[in-house]
Amino acid sequence: MKKTLILGASTNPSRYSNKAANMLRKHGHDIVNIGLSGGEVAGAPIEKKGEVHTDIDTVTMYLGEQNQKEYYNYILATKPKRIIFNPGAENAELEQIAMENGIKTERACTLVLLSTGQF
Repeated sequence: MKKTLILGASTNPSRYSNKAANMLRKHGHDIVNIGLSGGEVAGAPIEKKGEVHTDIDTVTMYLGEQNQKEYYNYILATKPKRIIFNPGAENAELEQIAMENGIKTERACTLVLLSTGQF
């Protein structure tokens, strides 16, 4: 299964990042939660930007464009195969940087991709 880094993870069950974490686990994916607050989501701790996980297949983005810049180098260091920009997280600058580094980008909803078997 695809190890997925959730950027913008939250313990709040009404947040889409929280729903995605739980759905990813339900579909058998390993997850890494990165967020500002501590806690745990779907059995995985919420980490702050620190340890670089280099076995990431997908980054699923739940941060708005204005909050993504500080994570650019971190994202590139994880060497993901793709970045999913969920609704509200679209970022043309990061998409361009990703493409220049051989990372596929997708403007899509992780929840929909999982629900329809397209993840």
